[in-house]
Amino acid sequence: MVYKMLFQRSDLPMEERIKDLISRLTLEEKVSQLLYDSAAIPHLGIPEYNWWNECLHGVARAGTATVFPQAIGMAASFNAPLLQQVAEVIATEARAKHHEAARHGDRGIYKGLTFWTPNINIFRDPRWGRGQETYGEDPYLTAQLGIAFVKGLQGDHPKYLKAAACAKHFAVHSGPESLRHSFDARCSQKDLYETYLPAFRALVTEAKVESVMGAYNRTNGEPCCASPTLLQKILREDWGFEGHVVSDCGAIHDIHAHHKVTGSPEESAALAVKNGCDLNCGRVYPALVEAVAQGLISEEEIDRALARLLRTKFKLGLFDPEEEVPYAQIPYEVVACDEHRSLAREMARQSMVLLKNENNLLPLSKELKTVAVIGPNADSRKVLLGNYFGTSSQLVTALEGIRRKLEPNCRVLYAEGCDLTTTRPGYWGNSPREGFAEALAVAERADAVIMCMGVSPDLEGEEGAAANSDGGGDRLTLELPGMQNELIKEVAALGKPLVLVLFSGSPLAVTWAQENVPAIIQAWYPGEEGGNALADIIFGDYNPAGRLPITFVKSLDQLPPFTDYSMEGRTYRYLKEEPLYPFGYGLSYTSFTYSNLQAPAELNIGEELVVQVDVENTGARAGDEVVQLYIRHRDASAAVPHHSLQGFARIRLEPGEKRTVTFRLAPRQLAVFDEEGRCLVEPGAVELLAGGSQPDARSEELTGQKPLLGQVLLVGETLELPR
Repeated sequence: MVYKMLFQRSDLPMEERIKDLISRLTLEEKVSQLLYDSAAIPHLGIPEYNWWNECLHGVARAGTATVFPQAIGMAASFNAPLLQQVAEVIATEARAKHHEAARHGDRGIYKGLTFWTPNINIFRDPRWGRGQETYGEDPYLTAQLGIAFVKGLQGDHPKYLKAAACAKHFAVHSGPESLRHSFDARCSQKDLYETYLPAFRALVTEAKVESVMGAYNRTNGEPCCASPTLLQKILREDWGFEGHVVSDCGAIHDIHAHHKVTGSPEESAALAVKNGCDLNCGRVYPALVEAVAQGLISEEEIDRALARLLRTKFKLGLFDPEEEVPYAQIPYEVVACDEHRSLAREMARQSMVLLKNENNLLPLSKELKTVAVIGPNADSRKVLLGNYFGTSSQLVTALEGIRRKLEPNCRVLYAEGCDLTTTRPGYWGNSPREGFAEALAVAERADAVIMCMGVSPDLEGEEGAAANSDGGGDRLTLELPGMQNELIKEVAALGKPLVLVLFSGSPLAVTWAQENVPAIIQAWYPGEEGGNALADIIFGDYNPAGRLPITFVKSLDQLPPFTDYSMEGRTYRYLKEEPLYPFGYGLSYTSFTYSNLQAPAELNIGEELVVQVDVENTGARAGDEVVQLYIRHRDASAAVPHHSLQGFARIRLEPGEKRTVTFRLAPRQLAVFDEEGRCLVEPGAVELLAGGSQPDARSEELTGQKPLLGQVLLVGETLELPR
């Protein structure tokens, strides 16, 4: 028998293997393993490993992979099971790509199995360029979708993780991008526990997420990547987190360079590790060797961080023979296969939101003789992708999808019409209106016009990645940029059947279009199959049912300052004014009727609440409905949201089909948070509101439907739940 060191023996308990491996390392070798680009240890046969990988909506930055819709688009599906299926496919491709790269000696960046996804920050302000990476503004929706994604990515094998997921950015992080390296996000204990932390708590306690990433900013004075409150008390002590914590990239450097909390790299590294940040995406942790010499940190504290990182690597099977790890057997041929491409198309179809459909203009007939496709986003591949994307084997733009749907029986005319952003004459006197004539010419000759407008990843994204933003990645306005509004108005004046398609990762203030354009679709950044999915919806091969995961306000005047992290006046839960399009809103080509809302008249505090409602497709087409359940507290001792989402289910119904949908609410879902952040289930009346959108006046105005209203009386003594 060939002798194996204990850490190499897959038959031994993991903790025994970890202890053995650590005992064989020098201090310098230990520190080298706390960096994202962990060094090889040749004398132990350990290859290098790069922890940095991304898979926000498909394996990113590592060559060919299936590109799904951007995260905010997938959130608009309101379909947690489908999102879990997408994550399973992403992990499948990740495994195939990782092992193939390793077989060819490539263990570099974006080739590992530790994925810094999902982004579960709350999209509290539509200006934030990275809001597109999130699942929207609601804590419950974000939590449920995040749980689904993590479970899909990590798998359900009893011994091995399929891939390691990471909940980011912990915590209270959502812009401004230009200030993220020095900003202190101040928020109340109520907002912290009611809004900013629930999704993180759910991913830790329910999904068992393997990793958490600390944010760049400070939260209430403490740098997030060295915060005793966030990393020690809340994450590990209160929630029992057992995985590892990684810094955002460069965030440890920020502690001394920008936050000015420490005075040197040694102090920053020691502070971060002592408070629970195990892995450094950056270049500061090599200073830990000197920090030990200075007495700032002990080697035992470094061992603790290293043990957490090694635990993740052992769970991934990185120290075991490939033949013992089932996920290592996934063939490379699965990458970007037809089955995965079909799933990308289905997710794109489920993500798109029908915002307006006056006089049932949509779906358009496939028998049209001529269709004009106009706009700077009509043939743009960039708007299919968003940020953090892989290389698609084939990108289908809106124009290409429409042509595939209609040709050769229908002539599809195309004109860009205008640049995405230009409003001034060019150097040689080029007019920003120079494409208008061609756009009007093709529109005049068409039986129907489809205008593809909006923004692009050039206008919103991460710091430094969106060149035409505010300089930091955030948006300065919610209006359509450039000459787009003017072009829409001139084409609309022709009186042709007009469909407006909006591509964006965030809300757009399209007030004029809502009042004057007959049909509007929100397409997000819809992934590699976006054009085909859009054509499926426009021409009736798919009945849209997406819902907005974020409020579309009428203008920035309705919002507090961007740097204000109070939830007052923000999101549908606390917004003071009527929005343009509400959270949870979206139309269909068919109609649904709700009836028979059932719930107990009284419920003992601490018990599960079961709510049932009947939903019937009363229209002529089969379609999906997103059933939503909101609660509203009537007797709370603290300030509470107008109403809050506590249940959703996407169901498919044939014409005339009726189904009973059941929601089960845990006691925590009936709680209120007081000013101290305590989670209290109190006696009193709780209203239950069920329907296809949220129960506000704007939703009723746009849909013509009122939610069903019920009530349950909570009885007993106030129950304080763990936060």
